[in-house]
Amino acid sequence: MQRAEEEVVGLTSDLIRFDTTNTGNPATVAGERPAAEFVASKLSEVGYEVTYVESGDHPGRANVVARLPGADNRRGGLLVHGHLDVVPADPAEWSVHPFSGAVQNDYVWGRGAVDMKDMLAMSLAVARRLKRDGITPPRDIVFAFLADEEAGGLQGAQWLVDHRPELFAGCTEAISEVGGYSVTLTDDVRAYLIQTAEKGIRWLTLRVRARAGHGSMVHEDNAVTKLAAAVARLGEHRFPVVMNESVQEFLDGVSELTGWDFPVDDLDGSVAKLGNLSRIVGATLRDIANPTMLNAGYKHNVIPSVAEAAVDCRILPGREEAFDRELAEVLGPDVEREWVGLPPVETPFEGRLVDVMAESLRAEDSAARTLPYMMSGGTDAKSFSRIGMNCYGFAPLKLPADLDFAALFHGVDERVPVEALRFGTRVLDRFLRNS
Repeated sequence: MQRAEEEVVGLTSDLIRFDTTNTGNPATVAGERPAAEFVASKLSEVGYEVTYVESGDHPGRANVVARLPGADNRRGGLLVHGHLDVVPADPAEWSVHPFSGAVQNDYVWGRGAVDMKDMLAMSLAVARRLKRDGITPPRDIVFAFLADEEAGGLQGAQWLVDHRPELFAGCTEAISEVGGYSVTLTDDVRAYLIQTAEKGIRWLTLRVRARAGHGSMVHEDNAVTKLAAAVARLGEHRFPVVMNESVQEFLDGVSELTGWDFPVDDLDGSVAKLGNLSRIVGATLRDIANPTMLNAGYKHNVIPSVAEAAVDCRILPGREEAFDRELAEVLGPDVEREWVGLPPVETPFEGRLVDVMAESLRAEDSAARTLPYMMSGGTDAKSFSRIGMNCYGFAPLKLPADLDFAALFHGVDERVPVEALRFGTRVLDRFLRNS
């Protein structure tokens, strides 16, 4: 076990140094191949039979899958998955180069440090330890290192589920990112949040068509004006508060641990007690539709016939139809809507796997308390839930009380504490040996 704990910091740094930037544009995507080949070599080195897959007609979009057979093949397998790609980073904004993997001031720095090359490194370190030491887990464990999560998984999890589902045969449960990390609620209360739900994603394109014309003339049928008005209405609209079961269970758990109240008539205000975490939890109280891009025209003196806007929509479980109705009312009949989307995911916070998560955390942190929560973003769990897996976020990290962890996701100076990586490796090792 000590060797895995020693390896994890170097593996995190190594993985960050691979620029796996995913712009969402095939012409500018860096691709995951070098990082995937590194992972495959590290697994093969200790004896795994590795499946390396590049998706369809997209060379360089690489995925690596390996299976460790368990003692009881009658039990469903456990999938441990993570994504190799990262969002873009501008070096001019960073204290260190975002692809340096620098280890300094007790942190590993770089794009992907928390999203999610930290979990990849922990998974890889533990996978190597289990194989190297001849440990047979209670059931099959499938390790998957995937492409394209940051653009919806079309060349990664979605593609594999559609074209290579046999790689995940028998898996009934899965763990991955954005869960298992600690939040310090009060001086003597530390909770570890297990992700049991995530909002649906809808990347929406709004389009208005009107009559083109000369910019110098009176023009009452202007696509840009109509679109701008609709986007402003949507940006200012507040969707209703809807208390989801996962969110209610989280707030009830916080109340039990701290004595804080979360009155239903002031949820927005009371959630502010959660500090930095309130940005995530607040976003799970209602649907959200944030305009993010505008596109229209090609010359100052030409009124275009088409204007478009991009909107990032995040929808609570069970709210899809109601969201569509409300969206149509806000935008009006003149705005076309088209989208790509991924569904919400929700898994009960119960059962043996959840118990083992709590036991594994308490073995390393006697003060650990576990709470379920809903993530405001989305993960590859959306793909794996389609083939019958119960999906959880469990990438264990014990974090400093003053670290604004939520701000590091896709943020400048993304970094992960060295001691949190070592802690997470110990927890993950114990969890996989007992799950």
